Amino acid sequence: MWSETDNKLYRAFTFSDFKEAFAFMTRVADIASRLNHHPTWTNTYNKVEIWLSTHDAGDIITIKDRELAKAIDTVAK
Repeated sequence: MWSETDNKLYRAFTFSDFKEAFAFMTRVADIASRLNHHPTWTNTYNKVEIWLSTHDAGDIITIKDRELAKAIDTVAK
């Protein structure tokens, strides 16, 4: 589930290992490039944390962020 905090959408994903987490990040990178909207994220071993906001709009949540979050959810399953 995505949460809204400090004008950002946030979600953490946990995978079985680093390789699975990295594969997820690769899939998200493809989507982000296609949508031309890129996340702020971190990866530590099997955990990926993602923050979404639209920098051009003053670092607030916009439809771009909601669309990217929805697309990310489809590859997280």
